[in-house]
Amino acid sequence: MLCALTVRKLKPGTFDAFAEAFRPGDGDAPPAGWVRFDMLRDTRDPDHVVTFGFFDGTLDQLESSQVDHGYEERRRKANEFVDAVVVNGVFEIAHEMVA
Repeated sequence: MLCALTVRKLKPGTFDAFAEAFRPGDGDAPPAGWVRFDMLRDTRDPDHVVTFGFFDGTLDQLESSQVDHGYEERRRKANEFVDAVVVNGVFEIAHEMVA
């Protein structure tokens, strides 16, 4: 299982516009392999946002899925509202604990 994770510092007051530009459509079914997507806001700084998604497959499959389903276009549109990208990468899940 892989986790694509990005931490961003948004331009002040742009969270709603960022979220609208970045997230997939509400009615869209997740592409094959994608298990979950989350967008988090810092409780102390609402312009500090974390996005991550879990992908059940290989890195090549994840990258192919992003190309096939317009990730780059969504990211390009959302970047208008971003001041800085703090962390960006694809991480392999090394340990998981489920309650």
